[in-house]
Amino acid sequence: MIKFLDDGNIDMDVLEIGDIVDIQLLQNFQDNFAIGMNCASVTVDRNGNPVTRPSSYTKFCSEFVNKSMIGQKRCAESHHQMGLEAARTGRPYIGQCHAGLIDFAAPIIINNELIGTVLGGQILADKPEEDLCRKVAREIAVNENELVKAVNGVTISKRQNITAAAEVLFIVVNALAKNGYTRIKLENIAKQLSDKFVEISATLEELATASQTVTEQQQKLNNEIDKVGKFNEKINDILKSITKMATNTRILGINSSIEAAHAGEAGKGFAIVAREIQTLAESSKEISDEILQFTSQIKVSIDTTIDHSQMTLDTTQAQSSEIEEVANNVQQMVHLTYELDNMMKSVE
Repeated sequence: MIKFLDDGNIDMDVLEIGDIVDIQLLQNFQDNFAIGMNCASVTVDRNGNPVTRPSSYTKFCSEFVNKSMIGQKRCAESHHQMGLEAARTGRPYIGQCHAGLIDFAAPIIINNELIGTVLGGQILADKPEEDLCRKVAREIAVNENELVKAVNGVTISKRQNITAAAEVLFIVVNALAKNGYTRIKLENIAKQLSDKFVEISATLEELATASQTVTEQQQKLNNEIDKVGKFNEKINDILKSITKMATNTRILGINSSIEAAHAGEAGKGFAIVAREIQTLAESSKEISDEILQFTSQIKVSIDTTIDHSQMTLDTTQAQSSEIEEVANNVQQMVHLTYELDNMMKSVE
């Protein structure tokens, strides 16, 4: 069962051979290997349970030793001990079974964890010892003569050939397991990358939308500031008109004062009015001049604000374009991770 830990690594405690190796492919290889090397073979999980069918088992084992309850128990114990030794060394282990045949155990190791063992052998390095065979027959309660006859049909092979067979089996099966393990990790990484890129893409789309909104709002603000600037210009025009009117009124007051002086006593009342008009005109002009100075400052501030707003607008527009470009790149990366995932699945 494939289970991923919080750190993204595969939980080796529950990983099974069938999770990373195609059992049918393993069966085909095991069958052909057994035929080619003229030896028996079977693959078991970490608990010793078979995951493949036995390949090329000898008559000695299948029809006699394993048919005996005692013999079957001894075989299981022998295989267990050989498997433990192979797991301890991380290399194939070759030894003699309880019935006198040569067996070997090739460990299947991933990340220093034993997930199974390929058992093989059921061959001899020398001619069989009849006395030993008869002793085994009596111990496991099978027919002595028949067991002797069966042991004479067991293949005899050089020790170095047995060692080479175990080594080949070890290399090939572990290569299959490691390739399968790597494929699963790549699939998981591709999925994680795809999920992360989708999240990033969604975030970038939100940023792009927000940036577009900021751009639009900034444009509206610029338009409003521009309107304020136009209003300021109109105010200036009005103030200029007021200043002109104040100047004319002042001139009118001066002329009125002159005419009142010419009128003598009869023009005294009019002279007072003329002076008030003149004073009012001067005050109006002073106020108008102050307002003109103030509106000039407003204009400078508006111009500066417009410049900064335009810079902000240009920046947000540039950022929006950059975010859009990044979003497009992320979309392409998402597509690539999908392709990577499909490629991993295609090699299963």
